[in-house]
Amino acid sequence: MKIETRFLNNVLLIIIFFIVLLSAIPVFSHPIAFTDVQGNHISITKRPLRVVSLVPGITEIILRIGAGDAVKAVTYYDTYPPETVHKAVVGGFFSPSLKAIEAIQPDVIFLSGLHKEIRKKFENEKCQLINLDAKSVFDIYRNIDLLGKIFNRQREAEALIEDIRNELQIVAGKVERIPESKRKRVIRLMGRDPVMTPGDDSFQNEYIRIAGGIPPELNKKGNIVLVTKEEWIRFNPQIIYGCGGDRETAEKFFNQPGWKDVDAVKNCKIFYFPCDLTCRASTRAGYFVSWLSARIYENEFSREEVQVFKDHIFKSRHFDLDLDYIKDARIVYSRIHDFVNKTLIVEFKAPLSVVSSLEGQRKHIISVGNHYSPPPCWGLGHKLGLKKIRERVYQVIGKSEDEVSFIFTGADMDNLAVKQKRFKDMKVYALVTAGVKSNAVRMSVDEGRFYEPGTINIILLTNMKLSQRAMTRAIISATEAKTAALQDFDIRSSCTPLIHQATGTGTDNIIVVEGKGSEIDNAGGHTKMGELIAKAVYEAVQEAMYKQNGMVSQRNVFQRLKDRKISGFELISVCECNVRRYNLIKAFEEILLQPRYAGFIESSFAISDDYEKGLVNDLGFFELWCSDMAEEIAGKKIENMINLIADKNMPRVLRMALNSLLNGLYVRIK
Repeated sequence: MKIETRFLNNVLLIIIFFIVLLSAIPVFSHPIAFTDVQGNHISITKRPLRVVSLVPGITEIILRIGAGDAVKAVTYYDTYPPETVHKAVVGGFFSPSLKAIEAIQPDVIFLSGLHKEIRKKFENEKCQLINLDAKSVFDIYRNIDLLGKIFNRQREAEALIEDIRNELQIVAGKVERIPESKRKRVIRLMGRDPVMTPGDDSFQNEYIRIAGGIPPELNKKGNIVLVTKEEWIRFNPQIIYGCGGDRETAEKFFNQPGWKDVDAVKNCKIFYFPCDLTCRASTRAGYFVSWLSARIYENEFSREEVQVFKDHIFKSRHFDLDLDYIKDARIVYSRIHDFVNKTLIVEFKAPLSVVSSLEGQRKHIISVGNHYSPPPCWGLGHKLGLKKIRERVYQVIGKSEDEVSFIFTGADMDNLAVKQKRFKDMKVYALVTAGVKSNAVRMSVDEGRFYEPGTINIILLTNMKLSQRAMTRAIISATEAKTAALQDFDIRSSCTPLIHQATGTGTDNIIVVEGKGSEIDNAGGHTKMGELIAKAVYEAVQEAMYKQNGMVSQRNVFQRLKDRKISGFELISVCECNVRRYNLIKAFEEILLQPRYAGFIESSFAISDDYEKGLVNDLGFFELWCSDMAEEIAGKKIENMINLIADKNMPRVLRMALNSLLNGLYVRIK
């Protein structure tokens, strides 16, 4: 009997083992046969291993479903998710390098209809060429589903589609509560000169409709179409939005008769969003439409009667902090105004004192935290004010304002970095979120004005008992470490990126908890406590910047040019010569793929910063270097270099370096 029971138990265990094993194995469905948007019949017989993705939206999907290992190269426009920063770069979206792509030896190239040279070069090669251009939300779902099958990530693809659908359904539910008579006319601003907008059949106009707006109907199709002044006045937009360089179009046209005489311009309802959201039909469609809708209907969305859900917590994620006085540490996920907010909460077993840069010294505190408001809530938050936001957050998470101390951020709490440093019995934790793309500043130089949310938030916890003196001194140690982390990553000021590194953001905050244990009266630079604080903060800030913004010290030269707001299209002046501007831009991007010339430009960044500070005075050596580089590229002596740089405000060293490469290319190809 015992033997039979033991045998049955063993059989049952084997069955359970195989059930678990099979559930963990992805569903293989090769071969995959489909027709891409250009009508090409594609058959994928096995999972691709060497992929070049020239379409940022496709790159985003592949990485989000967990198949990033297959992607070997991308364009420098690919910046999300952060994993893209570790991929090889084959140039820009519009003119990727044939040689760089060939060197990858790809088995699959994802491309768009614009990549005619790529198709011509590789169509007879062994690799597959696939065009999955998306013109609608349906196309986004189709692409995610198809890529899930191609890379054996069907479950991840299905979950991603479901997430997008849920976000869009919530927006639709909120918009339903707004009467048709109060819906607003919305236009996406595009182009430089003249004014452009997406065509009637574009995904961008579908985004506007889902967000509850009324897009223009110009009877014009395509990704980008011309808008005449008469069409502009007839449509009379109430909301205008754009991204990046669209600000230049607004500045140029919106002070001119006709263009300025529409409701949106008169009422200052012009908004700007990140270009990788506005211009991309991909995994963050729900995220962007939610943000856009909240900007369009800021007043309406601030009222509880338009909410689909009551404010509530729907999930918690716990993590460990090895400190005796910590009762619990978790990230709480809640819906506020229907949008997902995330709150870090650290609970104490008994009340403690804290020092907060937001609130000053606080006593009898039972928990500290860091609250993330997503972009759709930013405009609503500005309207309500910090006091109202704080009250609402505390109400939702069940906290009393008298007993807690929180800081607030626009950096996602899922990108929290937790670092521990210790020496003998001494232990320090730094809990950090960091967003530095939108409002990084250099204190002592940049103007003190309101910025979009970004923020570096720091919470310090230690197993020692810090005196009031030690807590306040810890703020200095942490701040210096934060600034060192930014400077070692060459984070640029959002206001003056050409000449200044950032020292922080305009909205940084820190909380220092007194802790329990042996008493410590100093946390300065000469103390072990100060050293541990600084090291923990330094590493946590850099990790948080990577998670939030994809920032690493070894990012490519294209990204570092972008950090300085330098782009090839805007950098090069119109040539009064036989060389087409497009050809010069293409050659410029191609040559920067070579480490020698990328290193030259990267060196010029450091020399430029020191020259602007007055630490370098004589540029004679650098002038010779620039001349040598220009002639090396040209393949012959250059008697007189011409100015090919359009930006008159370009710092002298950067102008010399960039102009030398352009002159060498100009002589070579003219």
